[in-house]
Amino acid sequence: MLEGLTLQDNGIPIYVQLRDQFSALVGRGALAPGQRLPTMREVAVALKIDLNTVQRAYAELEREGILTLVRGRGTFVAEAPPAKSGKSEAGALAGKVAAQAQALGVGLDDLIAALRALKGRA
Repeated sequence: MLEGLTLQDNGIPIYVQLRDQFSALVGRGALAPGQRLPTMREVAVALKIDLNTVQRAYAELEREGILTLVRGRGTFVAEAPPAKSGKSEAGALAGKVAAQAQALGVGLDDLIAALRALKGRA
């Protein structure tokens, strides 16, 4: 799984890139609920980044309810991802994803097609 993580020098902070990649893996189902993630140290060594950067990404994912940190056991994908409904939450999320896509050079039409493909797999 670590070999699939990539970091770019594009102005987006490294912890944000890492957080978004783990979040995307969970969203696509590549990381299943209850699955154990690599240790923060393993991620830091594999990507050659500071341990504090990984800790910040993991902490944000825990605050968002995507990961669960169990002291002495490890970090796991949360069993029940937070389910939110409502147009305001969906609109805010869509804006965030669209901004990230544009920052990465992904066109909105390509993003929409990718989201529709994900819906077809659900």
